[in-house]
Amino acid sequence: RCAGGVRYQFSTEINIKLSLESLPMLERFKDEIGQAVNYRQSGYLLVATNDKDASIFKRNVALQNKLGVPTNLLTGDEVRARLPLMKFDDAIAGTFNQKDGTVDPNSVVMGYVNAAQKMGVKAITGAEVIGITVSAGEVEEVNTSLGAVKTRMILNAAGPWVSQIGQMAGVQIPVVPLRRQVFTTNPLIEIPEDFPFVIDFAKSLYFHREGEGLLIGMSNQNEKPGYDQSVDEDFELVNLEAAIERLPLVEKASRASHWAGLYEVTPDAHPIFGNSDVKGFTLCAGFSGHGFMHGPIAGKLMSEIISDGKFSSVDVSMLDLKRFEEGRLIQEYNVV
Repeated sequence: RCAGGVRYQFSTEINIKLSLESLPMLERFKDEIGQAVNYRQSGYLLVATNDKDASIFKRNVALQNKLGVPTNLLTGDEVRARLPLMKFDDAIAGTFNQKDGTVDPNSVVMGYVNAAQKMGVKAITGAEVIGITVSAGEVEEVNTSLGAVKTRMILNAAGPWVSQIGQMAGVQIPVVPLRRQVFTTNPLIEIPEDFPFVIDFAKSLYFHREGEGLLIGMSNQNEKPGYDQSVDEDFELVNLEAAIERLPLVEKASRASHWAGLYEVTPDAHPIFGNSDVKGFTLCAGFSGHGFMHGPIAGKLMSEIISDGKFSSVDVSMLDLKRFEEGRLIQEYNVV
C-alpha cells in the first residue's frame, strides 16, 4: 500500500547508510532477482518554509555529503525555478538529490517471492498467526489458522502488527500503527516527465508522478493509533485543499483512486533489528514509513544475524529492541 518512494535524504547517519546499501540493490534488482521494478530516479525535492527546517536541512545536507550522498542545498529562488507550476512563495530553502525517486512496490514484492520460490521456499498466504509457544525462554511453535508449525526461529516482520505478534511470545515491542492515505489523479499533461517527488516539509504534503498523473498524500497530525485502513474522506478534502494551494493545477484534476495504509511507528522513527529476550524470536520492524526503501538491505541484515550471529553489511547493532528501555533513542527528523 506504500507510495513507492525511495531516497537517500535522511537526517541520521544510520538511515543514510541503510539507503546507501539498499537503493543500489533496487537498481540491480532486475539483474540479480530477475524482475523489472521501474526505478524512476526523478529526484526528491524537500522544501523548507520556516527557518527551523531550513537550518536543519543545511545540517542534513552536510551529513549526507560527508557520507558520499550528493544532495544539493537549494535557495528559495532555486526551489521556485525548479517548480514553476507550484506556488512556493514562502520557500526558504530546499534539498534535492537526483538519485532519489520511486520504485513499483508490487514488482519488488513479487520479484522476491518468485525468486525465493525458485530456490525452494514455500510461501503460504491466508495463514493467520494465532499464537506462539515459548518454552523455557525459547521459541518452540507457531500456531496458525492452518495448523501448528514447530520451529526454533521466528522472524517477526509483521509491520504494523508486529506488537501483536510480540505479545504472543511475551515480548513487548514499542511499535504503533498510524493510518496514512493517498490519492491519485487522472492524466495531467502539464506535469513534466522529470517532475520530482516534492515534499512540502512543514505540512507533510507530498506529490509525485504516478503514470501520467500525480500521487498526492499528506500526514494527518491528529491521527490516533489504530488499525483502520479505510480512507478518511474528510481528511482527504483537507489534503486536496492543501494540494491545490501548492499546485493550482490539481483543481482541474479528477480522482483516479485512493487508499489508506499503516505506518509502523517507533518512538524514534528508526527500525528495530535483531534478537529479543526470547531465544529464537528476532525482529525486523518499526521502519516508520521507510520500510519499503530499506527492505532489501533489511532482509540481507536479518539473514546475517540469523546465520552468523552478527550484522556485516551495515552495523545496525544500535537499533536493537533494548535501546528503548535503556534510553538510547536516535531521532530521525526527515519523516513525513
